[in-house]
Parts: sequence; structure tokens; C-alpha cells
Amino acid sequence: MRGATPAEATALIEWDAGEKRLGEPGPARDARLKVVDAVDDELRRRIGATYALSDLVREYGESSRWFLELAQRVAPGTPAAWDPSVSLDAAFARWARNASDAVAR
Repeated sequence: MRGATPAEATALIEWDAGEKRLGEPGPARDARLKVVDAVDDELRRRIGATYALSDLVREYGESSRWFLELAQRVAPGTPAAWDPSVSLDAAFARWARNASDAVAR
């Protein structure tokens, strides 16, 4: 992860792990995908189309203020989909690939 700050490198590792867990089969998978889509919409609203990795790291730090409510609203009957280490991290992993300063991973 050459070029990433320590905070960015740590976040990328966490986000990649979440994306891997999202791909695992299980009864909550469809609900988790809905939550990921909702996080995607929220990130688009919060940071726009052009952003740097540092913007994502900053927003990730703020996500505890909005993620749980969003996840509960999108998947009310599936608490397993509310796990930020899966749904939230997977969404951020996808966004990290499109950051203006995305680093080779």
C-alpha cells in the first residue's frame, strides 16, 4: 500500500476484510448487499463523486453517527446485516478503489 498514510493503510486492510466477508454465503447476504447499496448512496451524498482516500477515512470515522440507523432502516429484520465490519467496510472498500489517489493494493 505504497503511498498510503498509516491510517489509510489500516482502513484499507479493514475494508478489504469486510468485502471478503460480504462475499461469504449465508442467510444475511442479500440484506447485507442492500445495506452496502444504501451506504453507497449515503457516501455519494456525503462526499460526492470526486474524493481522496483521506476523505473516505474521515467519513469512516464519522460513520458511527449514521450507519446503524441506516442499516436498521434498510434491513429491519436482519440484525446480521447491521454489522459494520461487513456491510460498512465492504462499501468503503469499493469506494476506496475509485479514490482520486487510490493506491496500488
